Formats: sequence, structure tokens, C-alpha cells
Amino acid sequence: MSQNVTQELLLLVRSGWRLIAFETFEEDRALRILERVAEPCERKLVVWSVASGIAGSGEGAGSLDEGLRALGAVTEPALFVLLDVHPEQGDGRAVRRLRDWLPTLSKRRQTVVLVGPVLDIPIELTRESGHVSLPLPRADELEALFRRVVKIGEDDEQATQLEACVRASLGLTAAEAVRVLRKATAKTEGLNADTPGHIVAEKRQALRRTPALTFHETREGLEQVGGLDELKRWLRDRRKAYGARARQFGLPLPRGLLLLGVQGCGKSLSAKAVALEWQFPLLRLDLATVFSGGERSPEAAIREATAVAESIAPAVLWIDEIEKGFASTSDDIHSSRVFGSFLTWLAEKTAPVFVVATANDVQSLPPELLRRGRFDELFFVDLPSTRERVEILSIHLAKYGRDPSQFQLEQLADESERLSGAEIEQVIGTALYTAFAESRELEDNDIVNAIHETVPLYDTYEDRIKELRDWARSRTRLASVDGRMADLFTTS
Repeated sequence: MSQNVTQELLLLVRSGWRLIAFETFEEDRALRILERVAEPCERKLVVWSVASGIAGSGEGAGSLDEGLRALGAVTEPALFVLLDVHPEQGDGRAVRRLRDWLPTLSKRRQTVVLVGPVLDIPIELTRESGHVSLPLPRADELEALFRRVVKIGEDDEQATQLEACVRASLGLTAAEAVRVLRKATAKTEGLNADTPGHIVAEKRQALRRTPALTFHETREGLEQVGGLDELKRWLRDRRKAYGARARQFGLPLPRGLLLLGVQGCGKSLSAKAVALEWQFPLLRLDLATVFSGGERSPEAAIREATAVAESIAPAVLWIDEIEKGFASTSDDIHSSRVFGSFLTWLAEKTAPVFVVATANDVQSLPPELLRRGRFDELFFVDLPSTRERVEILSIHLAKYGRDPSQFQLEQLADESERLSGAEIEQVIGTALYTAFAESRELEDNDIVNAIHETVPLYDTYEDRIKELRDWARSRTRLASVDGRMADLFTTS
């Protein structure tokens, strides 16, 4: 992957671009690449920073304007590398000096390369600048790097362990991966079967520096999701699309799906279950953190999160209640830019990142998100049918160590007609508390009483749920084979 970046930079320099924005968190890796670019272009590499000036000499230190003034005295062909200039980009004098300098750069065969994690080029220079991003290292790069760090034996077992370590390290920068590998091998006293597990644990700590993205572990697969048979079938069919035979067949990679529906009916649980079913890492993108106004701009936060997801691919990217994150994009120009960037990534991504987004309120969903090409399918998740309620009751009774065959599941399912899956789970918990308080085993009556004490979400938001069903009837695919619940409530 870095070879592609090197070639892109070479092409820009040789084509006469005078200003290049090189976005990356890996400064050392970027400088090594630029060294490889400068040599064949027969240009001197000159590095400047606001703290240490030109090549650490202190000349031109203090501000971007002073740095440009000092660099302007260099007359030989060169690549001027300016490190971490993003805090200085609002300096109007420096921007004007750089614009005035551009014709001279062409005459002297010089190029200015801005290097930093976030580079918002001033509008005066946007049409003068090329843009290159350095992706996180892929598996082949990490393997080559790891082979220089640890001694690998000739046997197949060592090669297998190295491959597992590489997979475990995906999503880290090159420097982070090396540090994590060295720490893991120190703990396990060399490369062995325990090393990848230590790397995964260390990686979770390292990726906390990507606050909008978190790792999730789930022990609940699709068999722990009650009902939703049509959604399950669709997901199991798509799992086959990641194999070598699918690539030979010319099958496109699945892009993702949007789960829309009633709260508490299994949307988020299904999203998490996909990762376990497919044996993919599960990543959660928190849009509230993206827009929280931390040390990273929202644009940088979303770019970093999607870049990490792509580097770890194949992976499942879960976005819960996506409508809340993008609800205000029409009123906020800044949010609109982030939303546009995210939509472009959804439509154009080539890495096997399967996006599962959930939404409860269709009225807040931006219409651009529903267009075909963003997601493979839009599923509507409704309140469970009688058959599905039997299944949900059985799952949660077994979860708490009870034999479902000892309960009148059909009768309980009839009693819980308007309850969501989450409400049924809560009913079982409430019934268990009652039985425990009375020092006896759980009985059917405990569950029935808990059902009658529960005020269903449907009773509180009946009109809103009916509107949601009316909208979904002709625009979405039912996640359940049995769609009679929607028909029942629509006609009631």
C-alpha cells in the first residue's frame, strides 16, 4: 500500500505540482517515503518544523511565515517538507507568502509537501495543491516489518503464528504494531501460540486513541436472535460472498444493510450477531463522539475511523441509531461536509467493511442515506409475531438456566402480544426477581404477572409506530418471514 503512495507522490512531483498535502499520523513513515521520492526526482529533502526550524537548526523556527521566509533562500531543486502545519494554516500572511512563492517553486524545481494528520488547505490554495493520504499498513507490509523484528523459524508452525500476529495487528500504525509485537513477544518469551492474544489485548488499548471507534466482543450469534428469519437467511447467504470462489465467480463484496424499525426488536443485537456469525471483528462507530468537538475535527475523526476499519477488514462496522448522528446535517454546513464524506465512503469503499446501521425514526433519516448503492438492503424490523415470541421466550429462559419445555410458551406468547423482544427479556428478569424473593422456582404465573405489569412501547407510541409501518410497507424488506404483526396493527 505504501508503494502505491510512493508512486502517487512521484507522479505529482514529476508532473510539476508545487504544493502537496500528505495526510498521515505516521510522520516517520511519511518521511521515509518522501526520501524514496526525493532521490529519483534528484531533489534535496529539506524538513522544517515550527519548533526546530530547518533540519533542526533553529533557522525559520517560531511560525510558518518565518519558516517560508527561510526556505525561500534555498535555490536548489528540493522537496520542502513542512511538519504539523495545521495549527498555522490560519496565518493569513503565511498563506499569502506561499501563494507568492508558487511561481518561484516552479522555476527552481521545488515542491512544498505539508505533512500532518489533518490538513485543511486554505481555500486560496485548494486548486494549487495535490492530496495524498497514507493508509494504515496492510498485512503484507506488517509481515515484512515483523520479519525484521523477530526471528522466524523455518517450520510451518512459526509461519502460522506470524500470520496470526499480523492479522491481530491490523488497524495499528507501523510503529504501534512493532511496539505491540515486541511487548507481546516479551510477555510470551518469544513468538508462540499465545502471542496473537496478547497483541489483540494491546491493540484494544492502542485503538482507544481513535475515540470514535471501539472494539466490541459479542458472545451472541444469530441463534440468540429470536425470529427475523428472512434477515438471517439474507445474512447467511452474504457470508459466502467473502470466499475465494465468490471472487472467481465475479461476485461483488456485500456493502452493508440498514435496519429500520421498532425500538427493542433486535436491530442492534442482529448487528452484533453478524460479526460472530461471520467471524469478523466488530467495530462500533460512535457518531456522537465524531461531532463532540474534541481534539480532532469531525472530518478528521470520520476519516480516521473509516481508515482503521478498512485496515482491519474484513470487519463489521456497526453504527447504532444513525439518524441521531446525522439528523442536523441540513442545518449545519460543518455536519453536512462530514455527512457527504461519509456517504462518499459508503458508496466507493472497496475494502470488505460490512456496514450495519440501525435507525428507529425514519423521519430523521437523510434521504440520501436511503439511496441504493449506500447499502445492499433496507430491512424493516417489526414487533415479533406469536411464533417469534415463543422463540424469544425460549431463548431468554434458557439464558437464565431454565428449561423452556417446562413452561407454557404458546400461552405466554399470546399474553405478550404487544411486547418487543427487549420487553420480553425484561419480563423474564422481573419474574425471576419475584420468584427469588419468595424463595421458590420460577413459574408461568410469575411471567404472566410481569407481562401485565409492563406497559408496552407500542401503547405509548402507537401512532408513530403505525406511521413507521406505513412508510416501510412499500420501501423496505420485512426482516421476518411472518409479517402478519404489521398487518394486524395497521388494520386495528
